[in-house]
Amino acid sequence: MNILFVMYDQLRFDYLSCAGHPTLHTPNFDRVAAKGMRFTNAYVQSPICGGSRMCYYTGRYAASHGAHWNGFPLRVGEQTMGDHLRRLGMSCHLIGKTHMRADAAGMERLGLDPGSVIGVRQSECGFDPWVRDDGLWAEGPDGFYDEKRSPYNEYLKSQGYDGTNPWADYANAGIKDGQIASGWMFDNTDLPANIREEHSETPWLTSEAIKFIDAIEGPWCAHLSYIKPHWPYIVPEPYASMYGPDHVPAPVRSDAERVDAHPIFDAFMNGPVGRAFQDEEVRAKVIPAYMGLIKQCDDQLGRLLDHLEATGQDKNTMIVLTSDHGDYLGDHWLGEKNLFHDPSVKVPMILYDPRGAADSTRGKVSDVLVESIDLAATFVEAAGGTVPDHIIEGRSLLPWLRGEAPDWRHYVISEYDFSAQPPAAKLGLAPRDCRLFMVFDGRYKLMHCAADSLREMLFDLHEDPQEFNDLAKSDTHQDVIARLTGYLHEWGLRMSQRVTKSEADIVTSRGASATKGVLPFLKDGSEVEARLTEKYRGPARQNHLPKD
Repeated sequence: MNILFVMYDQLRFDYLSCAGHPTLHTPNFDRVAAKGMRFTNAYVQSPICGGSRMCYYTGRYAASHGAHWNGFPLRVGEQTMGDHLRRLGMSCHLIGKTHMRADAAGMERLGLDPGSVIGVRQSECGFDPWVRDDGLWAEGPDGFYDEKRSPYNEYLKSQGYDGTNPWADYANAGIKDGQIASGWMFDNTDLPANIREEHSETPWLTSEAIKFIDAIEGPWCAHLSYIKPHWPYIVPEPYASMYGPDHVPAPVRSDAERVDAHPIFDAFMNGPVGRAFQDEEVRAKVIPAYMGLIKQCDDQLGRLLDHLEATGQDKNTMIVLTSDHGDYLGDHWLGEKNLFHDPSVKVPMILYDPRGAADSTRGKVSDVLVESIDLAATFVEAAGGTVPDHIIEGRSLLPWLRGEAPDWRHYVISEYDFSAQPPAAKLGLAPRDCRLFMVFDGRYKLMHCAADSLREMLFDLHEDPQEFNDLAKSDTHQDVIARLTGYLHEWGLRMSQRVTKSEADIVTSRGASATKGVLPFLKDGSEVEARLTEKYRGPARQNHLPKD
């Protein structure tokens, strides 16, 4: 049994044809959904790249692992799916992006050599990297955003692309009037990227994945983590010409959202990203490019699926397709991700298990509440292990694939720490007050802020599936708010940090100290079995008492 864990960066849940997109046809995503199961209520535990990915990789909530934001290091010693799977005899590898920042100070404190096997795994989120490239080689006056070596840039140079950063000059830029037209500028996103399509990021990572599959031996888990369709929104031909303004859906937003808007929502709506995506000329250029990037992802997925089938590995490889978060694309007057509306926090989740136990659910759709942290638990069970539920906080999805109906969660949680964002300064909030929590029970979605001065947001997705009407603007739903806040309180009381001792360990150890001779508070010893006091009874062999 192998596991191919495929993640796309910033892929919305509804930009697939199997999810009902009206014009974007994704036959290869549909192909996996037809032989697997598609979960329609899958939510990430943080709607930002770094925080979300650390949740996926650890199987733990952001409040448990602590790496809430991009660039926040995952503390040394935090266990990841690689640690769990290797104990079960399955290797675990990375092909692409993690957005992981290593806890360099923690590694130095413990004397861990970054070049050693354990040092590399601590630096690479528990994976053995086949190739690591986070795909954001932005460069400004103070240097590169990512200071690591770029394997993709080295690949482009080997293919004849010149300069120090062909990622920026070719893969993510077009040409306008003989000048570099960077994809960072929305006005250029309708131009084709100045790169041969087979050399662009998505085909390059697919080729690396195929090389890995052909070279690896033994049971493996491969995290194929694509860089796209994340911005810069620019794509090479033929994908640049596939979609145009006529394919751009109307934005899902309402003037009612602006009336008495929650201060945090208002700050993001009126920030530079929100204002940019409120411009219809921007949407008319960005969304066709975003669709082209997804179409390219789908074609490359087909290439990968064909290779698995040609080599017979489709019969023993679990395939998982998902995303780290969505993209507002102008919905709710917003761009990017950040908050908890479905376009941001809800993701595609498709699982294919080749084993016969999953035959009864092939092609089925499930609306159960799924959290991204469930994948770590799923992979442990798929590898033949028992989920260490004192560490991994998610739950295995395999029972659903087998057609079972296990006792399941009543709500999902997501967290967002916006302390590093401009709205935090605009609202004058201390970093510890900039923590947002989402609780969704399948109908009602609550957003709660750690700042006492700020109210909740509340939506009823049965009556208002587009999330326009914030019910917390009035006091008519206090009972619902109280119930969801109670769920948040219950979640806050979870046993999140006792990771070195399982429940089974604790049960086994009950009373063990007595058999080791620790017997406090006894009156005369008759309170316990005689065998427990045996070492404390018998004739005195020597007498050291003072003599009269």
